Amino acid sequence: MLEVTRKLVELLDLSPIGDDHFQGESEDLGFPHVFGGQVLGQALMAASRTVEDRLCHSLHAYFLRPGNHSMPIDYEVQRVRDGGTFSVRRVIARQDGKEILTGSMSFQVAEPGLDHQLEMPEAPEPDSLRSEQDWGKMIAEKLPEKLRDVMTKDRPIEIRPVNPMNPFKPEKRPPHRQNWFRAAGPLPDDPVLHRCLLTYASDFTFLGTSLNPHGRTFMSKGMQVASLDHAIWFHRDFRMDDWLLYDKDSPSASGARGFNRGNFFTRDGVLVASTTQEALIRERLG
Repeated sequence: MLEVTRKLVELLDLSPIGDDHFQGESEDLGFPHVFGGQVLGQALMAASRTVEDRLCHSLHAYFLRPGNHSMPIDYEVQRVRDGGTFSVRRVIARQDGKEILTGSMSFQVAEPGLDHQLEMPEAPEPDSLRSEQDWGKMIAEKLPEKLRDVMTKDRPIEIRPVNPMNPFKPEKRPPHRQNWFRAAGPLPDDPVLHRCLLTYASDFTFLGTSLNPHGRTFMSKGMQVASLDHAIWFHRDFRMDDWLLYDKDSPSASGARGFNRGNFFTRDGVLVASTTQEALIRERLG
């Protein structure tokens, strides 16, 4: 396992501190606050530690406060219900005694059933695309120093954007984005870990989909952006060390909020997960 990947796996490996409470460290990705995907992934890991022989099939979470990446995060898991085939957990993430995220996760035993899915949209093969690090190196001289390091260093999740936009010269585009995702290096055969890693990665490049029609990016002057909530449905098994296409669209933006949807497909077209998110996209004028 590559060093950057090992560090991410360790970041998701929470420490039990008793009575269904867990503690996780934070990482600084160069953002002003803790990356939302980190809190989501750790929250799912905390909930999963209290469930046996059942995998998460859906999670719904609200971001309540920005997290401080210089402090650990405490996760409290509440055992809401354990039924014959489903289990539900509620998770509260806290820093300095204040809630920063609350969410619910549902788990199910494996069982057969009716099966259909949407067809995978067309997309160029990942091998034909540059990584975000490659694009970052091309614009590195224009980036602030701290962001320059973030955009060019090795990452545990490799992202290869389809038709990337220059963040310094954004143009109006349809509300649609595609990226290929893959963990940088082989991973253990642990389906819980793979779900937590997809949860972590699903917050990357998502919010910006609702900015496309307006010719804005997170770096545009006067933009205040933040994830407000996040939901994921896991449909089928997958591996995060194989390429996954993240196909996203934004049906609506209004009231300083952008609504985004996404689907994860394997390289051979299997739909493995779906996401939704509403984000703050406030433009401060003057």
